[in-house]
Amino acid sequence: MRVWFALVGVILWAGIYLTGFSVVSWVLYVPAAGFIFGAVTGICPSLDVISKMFSFTAKGASGQKS
Repeated sequence: MRVWFALVGVILWAGIYLTGFSVVSWVLYVPAAGFIFGAVTGICPSLDVISKMFSFTAKGASGQKS
């Protein structure tokens, strides 16, 4: 999950950079910063909220049964 968060965060920041920091709405900074925060710390508040709302657990994509 951390690699996924980092990849999406980098893509968002690259898009913000290519568009221009002064042109992009401030709203786009929220998910971009959230993805990088989730990649660095391993804590993703939005994933926790969604998983509690729909009663599922987010597991890694290792493909191994536990």
